[in-house]
Amino acid sequence: MKRACNNMNTNTDEQIAGSHKVSGQAIRPLKTNFVRMKYLLLVIVSVTVFSGCKKDDDTDWAVVDDGIIKEYLEENNLTATKHTSGLYYNIKKQGYGGSPNYYSTIEVVYKGYLTDGSIFDQTSPGLTFKRTLSSLITGWQIGLPMLQRGGSATFYIPSTLGYGSTEKPNIPKNSVLIFDITLVDFE
Repeated sequence: MKRACNNMNTNTDEQIAGSHKVSGQAIRPLKTNFVRMKYLLLVIVSVTVFSGCKKDDDTDWAVVDDGIIKEYLEENNLTATKHTSGLYYNIKKQGYGGSPNYYSTIEVVYKGYLTDGSIFDQTSPGLTFKRTLSSLITGWQIGLPMLQRGGSATFYIPSTLGYGSTEKPNIPKNSVLIFDITLVDFE
């Protein structure tokens, strides 16, 4: 009995160092396998996450959109003025009595369409659209202060001042937007 107890308490140097032998072959301890599995899992997760991330393309959309707008104007025999922001506009009627600012609530009638002529949004006949200008796309924030009450214009908005690389219903990503807008009122 004493001999069996002595054998149970006797550890070889290999066992103390963390290796065990079964049938004469060394087996790595569970702790080492667990660490390796954690590392492998980390690598797999990292590869999966980073492979799903696409690098934004290096396209200069302001330049591309400027070309699209110029081509559209030329093909349709239209003229427009270019704002320093890249927005093109054609004021059809200036209006009267002051202009809205970034914090104004604007009331408009509008039609939005793409360069292929497809309408993606518009106000219903007899109704207006009312919102705070600061909550709208940058192209509207730049263009609408050019108008006064009752004024109307067509704005040719580069994608960088519209929805950019975000796709919207009926609006593909990186689309030039065209809006015919009448500023009914503002407060």
